[in-house]
Amino acid sequence: MSAIPSLPLDPELCRRACAARDPRFDGLFFTAVKTTGIFCRPICPARPPRAGNARYFRTALAAARVGFRPCRRCRPEAAPGSPAWCGVQTTLSRALRMIDAGEWRDQSAAEFAARLGVGDRYLRALFRRHLGISPLAYANFRRALLAYRLLRETTLPVPEVALLAGFGSARRCTVACTRALGAGPRQLRSGSGAAADGLKLLLHYRPPYHWAGIRDFLAARAVAGLEWVTATSYGRTFRVAGVRGAFVAEHCARRHGFAVRLWLERPVPIDAAVARIRAILDLDADPSAVAERLGRHPLLAGIAAPGLRLPGVWDPFEAGARAVLGQQVSVAAGRGLVEELVARCGTAWRPQGAPGKLARLFPEPAAVARADLAFLRLPDRRRAALRGLARHLAAGGGDDPENWHGIPGIGPWTRDYAAMRLGRPDVLLASDLGVRRALQALRRRFPLAPPLTAGDCRPWGSYATLQLWHWPASAEETN
Repeated sequence: MSAIPSLPLDPELCRRACAARDPRFDGLFFTAVKTTGIFCRPICPARPPRAGNARYFRTALAAARVGFRPCRRCRPEAAPGSPAWCGVQTTLSRALRMIDAGEWRDQSAAEFAARLGVGDRYLRALFRRHLGISPLAYANFRRALLAYRLLRETTLPVPEVALLAGFGSARRCTVACTRALGAGPRQLRSGSGAAADGLKLLLHYRPPYHWAGIRDFLAARAVAGLEWVTATSYGRTFRVAGVRGAFVAEHCARRHGFAVRLWLERPVPIDAAVARIRAILDLDADPSAVAERLGRHPLLAGIAAPGLRLPGVWDPFEAGARAVLGQQVSVAAGRGLVEELVARCGTAWRPQGAPGKLARLFPEPAAVARADLAFLRLPDRRRAALRGLARHLAAGGGDDPENWHGIPGIGPWTRDYAAMRLGRPDVLLASDLGVRRALQALRRRFPLAPPLTAGDCRPWGSYATLQLWHWPASAEETN
């Protein structure tokens, strides 16, 4: 059964996915039951409704808007997110990504629209046309879902849940939950059986998930003190909303997810942190869609690695710094340079209760911009490129790698690698040494196969790059 195509949904395909409780469809659509007034994930353990009693929705928001409430057994608020708002207007897609990542806070609707380069009325019209609600209503719905998760999975008091979910007060949380979910926080928590102490969440993905692939990639590049990798987990320190934090994500293959423990030096909204953790582990990918597209080309079909994911980093400066320090060196050498940068320019912080090896934070752009960087054993041009990137971002320059064209020493490979590590799915690093060697070996094995182009991989070029790196024939370690 392949991934669900673009709108409209096929009721028969949805019915078969629900009957099979196929986890590959988790989060790609939701089933609403007319008689009970609830909506469920395709994997819900309850008996699927009869065909005439079911309605299918692309998003949880669409189901909630017409009065359906989330099922307490399968918990739709915990489903994997959409890998992309395919086919929707670009400005709307950017706005949704920013809201989902917690990037709209303490701003008016007009100020948020200005960040997107459009007017307030235009943005509201886009949301009304595609979603039927305002941008603020969408943001409050997302926060209400996060609050619901915290209420069901933790024993944190309601005021702290409200703060962590992004609401300014418990009263605002109550109003938003009541509007979106039909009940206030205390009713939503009732009967949850939550036993977790502290901040713990289960973040789901759609299988298959190639844990060994993403784990080994992250382990080969793990920076001592900043990151922590074991056979079953990945963790690191971070900054979010001006607050220091750390997380450890334990892979739970049988539950199709990661048990995530968060540590924060003080309570702040966690939507941005959760979004970044999901991005680092690439939890919202649709592996069936990736496999279907890449499997069309004979060079990639023969080396498929089902469920291979795109390993991320925490923020644009870290992505750019790793890319600059990884230019024309092995993975081990690049990691050593990043470790030196973190040791000299990063700050010490040991989160209480977190694994003892997590002890430092990645340096902020301003700290690197001030440093002389003579300790880095690099050509002067590369050292200047790192300093130029740090100054650009410290001064408020654009954090999209596409905006780094004017920085000396930041070329196409560096921009593309940084973009790929930031989650851009369509980056085929055709000039990369490891990619070139893998393709040369594959062409010797399949001499009649046509050359691989970026168009052959679109829109999943980054996954093709990873597949070529992952292939054992490409034994030479490269970034």
